[in-house]
Amino acid sequence: MTKYAKRILELIDQSDQHMTAEQLFFELKKTEPRVVQATVYNNLHTLYQEGLIQKLSIEGSADRYDKIQKHDHLVCKKCGAVSDKSFKDLTKDLEKQLGEGIVSYELKVFYLCPECREEK
Repeated sequence: MTKYAKRILELIDQSDQHMTAEQLFFELKKTEPRVVQATVYNNLHTLYQEGLIQKLSIEGSADRYDKIQKHDHLVCKKCGAVSDKSFKDLTKDLEKQLGEGIVSYELKVFYLCPECREEK
């Protein structure tokens, strides 16, 4: 693993945010001023392919990156804010409904966050 990949993984694991590649680039640039954006994208791709990080894709916004530990996400439909949420594991229920085993699932629940609800 390259030094940049290690540092990107540390940033993701230590963050309580769901950072985009651009945000990770600017954060990494604080300690590694010579890093270029392509290096961040390439390392994110490798980390994702190796199963060391999650990629959170939400239509209409940039991909975000997150820790690998199992959890679900709440996504505000209005402002796009993303937060972690742990719901009951649905693996057994999904397998029963499908009639076969699954490897994994990703759950994103869309709602209006408290701030956006207050604006209505």
